[in-house]
Amino acid sequence: MEKINFKNRDKQLYQPGAGDFTLVDVPRMLFLMHSGSGDPNTSPAYQRAVSALYSVAYKLKFMSKANPGIDYSVLPLEGLWWMEDMSQFSQASKDEWLWTMMIRQPDWITPVMFQQACEQVSKKKDPPDLTRLLLEAYTEGTSVQIMHIGPYSTEAPTIARLHNEYLPAHGLTPAGKHHEIYLGDPRKTAPEKLRTVLRQPVRRAI
Repeated sequence: MEKINFKNRDKQLYQPGAGDFTLVDVPRMLFLMHSGSGDPNTSPAYQRAVSALYSVAYKLKFMSKANPGIDYSVLPLEGLWWMEDMSQFSQASKDEWLWTMMIRQPDWITPVMFQQACEQVSKKKDPPDLTRLLLEAYTEGTSVQIMHIGPYSTEAPTIARLHNEYLPAHGLTPAGKHHEIYLGDPRKTAPEKLRTVLRQPVRRAI
């Protein structure tokens, strides 16, 4: 059975260059989503959300392999990040961050499969928190993205350059939440080698 690798198939979404910002048209995609708030480094809610996402994502993978008989690689963790007052969004205000963590799903994953996967995961000895887990479509459309290589804590200058230089110079303005795609596992990868896609949906400035 052939295994689908969406990161290789959809390279334009997962492999931007690290030197310059690029425009990309991000289509409608299906995601497992779990939302919450607080510092991702210390918040128990964040850890529970990630645990729930991976538990159900892998359950759906094995369900898909059995029926309809399609195998695929589980996609990386992604995150939408924002604050009620985005002018205050910074590394210093992590306790006030709002987030939606996500894992992309193939289009053939149905609400029925999602419900069955959640029911099976809930029977585990120590089941993760599934109460806020959703299966929803998400569309970003025209977006600007770049590959960040290095620790998450060093992303700020690149994000500032995007908003303060690239967008104004190209007549663009933000049109959605800051989006990150985590291609490396921080438990296994040296911080300086972590690869993270930084993405910002945009529209033409008025």
